[in-house]
Amino acid sequence: MRIALGIAYDGRPWQGWQTQPNGRTVQDTLLNALQAFAHHPVELVCAGRTDTGVHAVGQVVHLDTPLDRRMESWVRGLNAHLPDSVAVLWAQVVAPEFHARFSAQSRTYHYVLHQSRVRSPLWAGRAGWAFRPLDIEAMRTAAQVLLGTHDFSSFRSSQCQAAHPVRTMHQLDIESRGERDQWVVLTFRANAFLHHMVRNIVGALVLIGQGRQQMDMAELLAARDRTRAAPTFAADGLYLAAAEYPREFGLPEQDADASLLPLIGC
Repeated sequence: MRIALGIAYDGRPWQGWQTQPNGRTVQDTLLNALQAFAHHPVELVCAGRTDTGVHAVGQVVHLDTPLDRRMESWVRGLNAHLPDSVAVLWAQVVAPEFHARFSAQSRTYHYVLHQSRVRSPLWAGRAGWAFRPLDIEAMRTAAQVLLGTHDFSSFRSSQCQAAHPVRTMHQLDIESRGERDQWVVLTFRANAFLHHMVRNIVGALVLIGQGRQQMDMAELLAARDRTRAAPTFAADGLYLAAAEYPREFGLPEQDADASLLPLIGC
């Protein structure tokens, strides 16, 4: 049968999701746990491959297995073999046609940005840092340009392996939170994302918020030239919050926003 799993992880100890020869990835660690629990080889497919240092609170994977156990046993059994930085949140039997990557209608990411004159050691690796004041309204105005279907070449990594650079951005919200608005949460929802796309957009928006970006967002988008945009922002504050699927697959509801609120204490 085919099983879907909801996964959360702290990206700091790991070299991203995708399996590597050294085994220091989330996928390798989860495969080891599955081997110990299921006692047979397993192939894993995920909703979105995250990079080194990127976190997840709503990753979804699927696997095929002949093993017939209660879904709660899958959750408890796998977590018994996983380190503290990775956890299985839920398990669900799904239809054979379900595919964690291709069945997803959209993905949601959050970028958590800490505004502070001095960096906080407590948030190292868990939030991005902006030490210059940000004009949030200017960032919001710029973000609206990116909504809809566009060629995102200006925000695409040179290592990106996607067949084409066109993506549809459904949502790009920017909110100030916490006491004295020291937190800025950027929420991105799109049908799919290019390699480093979110971090490259965050870099451009931060420069716009600081009044340091030479080209406006519309010009950057139209240029289709990665060299014209800001440097890639740190992975620290990036979270895969949710993958959205058609209701007929019956997956647990994911609240992409609520999952992040305890992290910043508001």
